[in-house]
Formats: sequence, structure tokens, C-alpha cells
Amino acid sequence: MTTRQETPSTAPSGTVATTPSHGTAAPVARRGPTARLRDRKVAGWLLLLPLILVNLFVVLVPSVFSVWYSFTDWTGISDRAGFVGLDNYRNLLGDPEFVQGLVHNILWTLFFLIVPMAMGLFGAYALSRIRRFRLLLRTLYFIPYIVASVVNASIWRSILDPQTGIGNLLHINPLGDPQLALWSVEFVNNWAWWGFLVVVFLAAMQGVDPVLYEAATVDGAGSVRQFFAVTLPAIRPTFAFLGLMTIIWSFLAFDYVYILTKGGPAGSTDLLSTVLYRDAFSNLQGGYASAMGVVMALISGVVVAVYLVVRKVRKWET
Repeated sequence: MTTRQETPSTAPSGTVATTPSHGTAAPVARRGPTARLRDRKVAGWLLLLPLILVNLFVVLVPSVFSVWYSFTDWTGISDRAGFVGLDNYRNLLGDPEFVQGLVHNILWTLFFLIVPMAMGLFGAYALSRIRRFRLLLRTLYFIPYIVASVVNASIWRSILDPQTGIGNLLHINPLGDPQLALWSVEFVNNWAWWGFLVVVFLAAMQGVDPVLYEAATVDGAGSVRQFFAVTLPAIRPTFAFLGLMTIIWSFLAFDYVYILTKGGPAGSTDLLSTVLYRDAFSNLQGGYASAMGVVMALISGVVVAVYLVVRKVRKWET
């Protein structure tokens, strides 16, 4: 009987391979950790490639065209787009509709940074302190957010109707009075929005270490003190991120305003988004509307940059 002997040899990567003495195929040397890590990175980029291509053609390309059209007198429907330089941006500063929309956007942002954020925080904290019916209440809070904005707005328009709804009982016209219209639209949007904040804040609060609450209880801290001394510091990254997204979404708000009032009465509920929409599709000022869109994008970019700087300085966790 013939036996085969194999002699060990050292592979270049440091692994030990065996060399057969009678022509047997040599086993493949194991790949080192560097090669495996490189393969994983390549696989990761290949998986990201479709998303990158989609963003390239859906986001980047239209953004580049918007920037270009903001320097032209494009109407939005014609092929002609004459270069006008910075005229569109200079005209924005003297446009009363743009200034009014910007002021309303700031008021809108301040409202949503205070009222729904506070409601979401305390609503989530109240839910975190109970055990029974938590899932039911969380679902009920979240339902308005997942209902289409057209449905929500139509329901509330009927509820606030000055002839058949609450407006008739209170002898007011919430959506027709310039002094009440903006606050009424904000109330309706908040009704659909704050339940989302409750769910997100509750998820963050459930991740807080219970030992912290036990230590606070031993020190004699009540529920209110625990909320400000334990809960808020523990969920600070989530709170800051939702604050950032609230600012960005506030400058993108459009649907509830357009459905309920279309920016009226007398422009009292106009936001930058409704002014842009009207200039682009009613006044056929595509270049001017593009300049307004670029300004809105710059505002969002500044907000994001400030958030990133603050997060880095404060060393917040992601």
C-alpha cells in the first residue's frame, strides 16, 4: 500500500499550507483579515450603488437645474431661459410676499419647536410611567400621523366651519379670520404631528437605564425631578435630532396650509412653500420660484450645519 506524505510550507500571508508530495491538488490558502475587510467594503458599496444612482438622478440633477434656473427668467413652461444674474435674489429681498412668508415660517417653526415638542415629551413620559393600555394609547396617538393629510385637513375644515361647526358655536371663523387663520392651521397640523413625537420620545425613554431612576428615587427625587434630571439628559440626542427635523420640516410645510386656506385670507397663512408654489404654477415665474427654493435649501443647510457643530462640540451620541 502506498502512502502519501505532505510537507508543511509557510504561505506568504503567514498561514501554514501543505504541499502534497504525489501531485495532489494543494488546498487554497485562507484569506487574511485585510482581504476579507476589503471584500466587505466592496460589497457594501455595490449594495449602495443603486441608492446613490437614484439620488444622483432624482435629487442632485434637479437641484443643479434649480440653481441654474434661479439665475434666469424661465417661465416654467417655455424652453427659453434668459440669464438675469442675481436679479431674482435681489427681488426676493423687496418682495412683500416673500418677507411675509418668511416671517410666517419663523412663527410656524417656533410654534412647532415649543408646543408639539412639549406635548410629545410629557405625553411620552406619562406613557412610560404606566404599564396597562400603553400599546393602545400609543396606537391612538399615532393614528392621526398615518392618516393622509388631505383626510385630516378635510375633517378639521368641517369641524371649524363657521356655519355648521365649532365656528358657529363660538361665533368665529377660525380659517377665515386673518388673526386666527395661521394659528388654526398650526393647531390642525399639530394634532396630526405630536403623536409621532410621542412614539419617538417613548422609544428613547424606554432605552434609559432603570438604575438611574432607582438612584434618583433613593435620593428623594420625585417624578418631575426625575424627568428633568434623568430623562431629559438621557434622551438629549433624540431631542436634538427631532428639533433639527422639526425646523427643516417647518420650512417645507405645505399640505395643510394649501388644503385649508391656500395661503389666505389675504396672505395671512402664506408660507414660503405656498408663495413658491403660486409663483411657479400660477404666475409662471419658474426662475424666480427656483431662487426662492434655493434660499429655502440654504436655510435648511445652515440649520443642519449648526446642529452638526453643536453635536460635535457637546459630544452627543448619534
